[in-house]
Amino acid sequence: MDERHAAAPPDGAGRADRGRHETAEERADRQWQELMQEIRVAQTGVQILFGFLLTVAFTQHFQQLSDTDRSIYVATVVVGSLAAGALIGPVSFHRIVSGRRIKPQAVVWAARLTFTGIVLLLATFTSALLLVLRVATHGVLVPCLVGGVVAWYVLCWFVLPLWARERHTDEE
Repeated sequence: MDERHAAAPPDGAGRADRGRHETAEERADRQWQELMQEIRVAQTGVQILFGFLLTVAFTQHFQQLSDTDRSIYVATVVVGSLAAGALIGPVSFHRIVSGRRIKPQAVVWAARLTFTGIVLLLATFTSALLLVLRVATHGVLVPCLVGGVVAWYVLCWFVLPLWARERHTDEE
């Protein structure tokens, strides 16, 4: 047994028993920092897309959209707004509960908000792509193209990480 494992506290001594040897508070601090980095990436995508979407309604071309395309646009703006809210939510959550010694619980809720934001971001990207391709091409292949892109997002964002988690982590 090497020194690192020999020096590890026994189970129940306030330290993690696998992987890193950190207290619950240290783990929550690390997880919070990791989560904030992840949110920065997702927020950038939603903020750029949402900002662009807000300007579309003020263009001349918008007035020529069909009722269906306008409905897709409205749904896209609403879902984009929901995604922004979910991805900004952890920052507000942290600010409101800061100093209350509930960081482990704050990490759980922030992670839930972030995951919700990612799902809503997927919906925003999907509906925005649908709208743009409908307007740009008027083609019958639009649903196939959008479906293919959505499948790619789902593969990259959900299937691959879930597969890796299942394959490369120990059962608890």
